[in-house]
Amino acid sequence: MNKLNVTSEIKPLKEVLVHRPGKELLNLTPNTLQELLFDDIPFLKDAQAEHDEFVQILRDNDIEVFYLEDLMAETLDANPKLKPRFIKKFIKEAGINTPKYRDLVYDYLMSIKNTKTFVLKTMEGIQISELDRSKRVMDKTLVDLVTEESDFIVDPMPNLYFTRDPFATIGSGISLNKMYSVTRSRETIYAEFIFNHHPKYKGLVDKYYDRYFDCHIEGGDILNLSEKVLAVGISQRTEAGAIDKLAKEIFKNKNCKIDTILAFNIPVSRAFMHLDTVFTQIDYDKFTYHPGIMDTLQVFEIKEGNDPNSDEDLKVKEIHDSLENILTKYLKREITLIPCAGGDKVASEREQWNDGTNTLCIRPGVVVVYNRNSVTNDILRSHGIKVYEMQSAELSRGRGGPRCMSMPLVRED
Repeated sequence: MNKLNVTSEIKPLKEVLVHRPGKELLNLTPNTLQELLFDDIPFLKDAQAEHDEFVQILRDNDIEVFYLEDLMAETLDANPKLKPRFIKKFIKEAGINTPKYRDLVYDYLMSIKNTKTFVLKTMEGIQISELDRSKRVMDKTLVDLVTEESDFIVDPMPNLYFTRDPFATIGSGISLNKMYSVTRSRETIYAEFIFNHHPKYKGLVDKYYDRYFDCHIEGGDILNLSEKVLAVGISQRTEAGAIDKLAKEIFKNKNCKIDTILAFNIPVSRAFMHLDTVFTQIDYDKFTYHPGIMDTLQVFEIKEGNDPNSDEDLKVKEIHDSLENILTKYLKREITLIPCAGGDKVASEREQWNDGTNTLCIRPGVVVVYNRNSVTNDILRSHGIKVYEMQSAELSRGRGGPRCMSMPLVRED
């Protein structure tokens, strides 16, 4: 039995990966917001309460919820010798270049005996003041003299509660992604270790993309439209070159049934950072979308080339047709597109910014959404969609919605 199975955006969701926001949000400051990709500082207590509400909605619908921090802790507990290797990789990718501080951080992390506490600390960030002071004051360097106690030697990872982006489940395999921003690149280390070493997944998960490849790609741009059709956005955070590489890897893998990739070229914008911020499927024949992408949207079909012995051979063509017709053709059913906020320019721009189109479909015609997008939510209901609303005042400050906060591991066929 496959340990992963996602061939659709809408089939009944059975297993999902999330991360409960933690102390990493407390380590956001006004001076680091831009660098850490936040527009404001969420209030942690309320953000956690909102996330708990989200998880409860999932559990009430018979969905098994796995936490990233728990899977990582289980991975390390099952493989005690992995901890030093994980720490060394973590330190290198945290950009700690001074040998003295590499050693201090290594010793500090190795000293944390409780595995779950250790995992959470790597997510929260590490301040200079947490390191062994007796070793820091000896033989002071210029780095010591210009560094303040409150400085972070390891930055926090506040975007981790958007588990959609570091990897993407595609069929029974994954795309282990190379993130667009340096500040998020360490997030994919957890998935690398989990899928390589966790007892549930070790040796059982095909990898269609790797975090060590050259081009950037993120999970918010990857949508499973059917068992044979995958949609991928060319966006602020996913490069066309990454989609070419993903296509080549998918087509040459005999376990994967995908034979067509549709590349959606959307405007490069902070507001439209991923395809799923402007376009998601909510039922067999319904999608919600942001009208602001339509004037410039391009769609390309990618198929395997004629030379089965070539890793470079792809057939790519632009599709000149309406989005409705394109989706109707590839999904083999008439499609209805539902505009965010009904297409009202002001309301759609406001609610798209608040992730009105970033819906999580948990079974056909049933979605989880933010309660703040009231215009869009009422329109979804008018189209026969069952809507579960969740509180979102704090989580939405991170610029991601329910789909961003969830990585499906298993959907029913």
